[in-house]
Amino acid sequence: MEYYRSPLFYMGDKFKLLKQISQHFPKKINRFIEPFVGGGSVFLNTSANKYLLNDNDKNLINLHKSLYKYHNKKNLFFKKIQNIIDQFELSKSYIKDIVSVNLKKKYPKTYYAQFNKEKYKLLKNHFNQNNNKNYIVLYILLIYGFNRILRFNSANEFNLPVGNVDFNKNTFNALIDYFKIIKNKNINFFNEDYLNFLKKINFQKDDFIYFDPPYLISASEYNKNWHIKNELEIYKYLDFLNNKKIKWGLSNVLEYKGKSNKILKKWSKKYKCYPIKSNYISFNDNSVKKFKEVYITNY
Repeated sequence: MEYYRSPLFYMGDKFKLLKQISQHFPKKINRFIEPFVGGGSVFLNTSANKYLLNDNDKNLINLHKSLYKYHNKKNLFFKKIQNIIDQFELSKSYIKDIVSVNLKKKYPKTYYAQFNKEKYKLLKNHFNQNNNKNYIVLYILLIYGFNRILRFNSANEFNLPVGNVDFNKNTFNALIDYFKIIKNKNINFFNEDYLNFLKKINFQKDDFIYFDPPYLISASEYNKNWHIKNELEIYKYLDFLNNKKIKWGLSNVLEYKGKSNKILKKWSKKYKCYPIKSNYISFNDNSVKKFKEVYITNY
């Protein structure tokens, strides 16, 4: 089976682990429900009659909605993308490599960042000064941004610096695959706290909920607001769903860089727990960070 990556390239995306995780999904899924949809690679590669997809990050959900509305207008989408890239004179290796040989020689490892730095600032200022409404511009900022992180400051301004990347063939192909897959999916997006989202659902036969919450013991921008009380809360709700005979699966981490999630270890003994092989490379020092990742199910 071929797996397709979300064109958002979102931090924590499960694309590289899909083969291991999805083999444990139920064979028949009526509605595929994701309370923490993130970048969306899991739902893109899962067959279901309907998709209920939620995240508490409004900008992330608006990006999903913005991409989804072009599922039958991909040529228009790419035209708008190219117009913005050309207007701000960003590099565009998916069409043509316009970075000079001299710049590549001077900055062999960071030439995209050097080429796009000032142009990226102008685009970021343009987005922030226009009330953050143009999500095609936000998508371009994400693609050219450092580690492709969706980050806003307290004033709701996008504040990620430029990265050493550009709109390349991988991004273009991910979008082509996305538009091909998404047009056949019946999708509803939601922007709520995950519990509020789930409590509004009238569960049906063969519904399946996939949980990929922030990890308590790993350090990243995505996990900084997830605390022990959140960890206890989600396990309590998973027990509730289990008592209601609703199928769910949970991705999480038992150990990370010498830390251990003792709460998860104790709670998970009630359910089936599958080891997931995952080594992530740190963007800060290029070292491999060893995780003890697991996939837990109640079926």
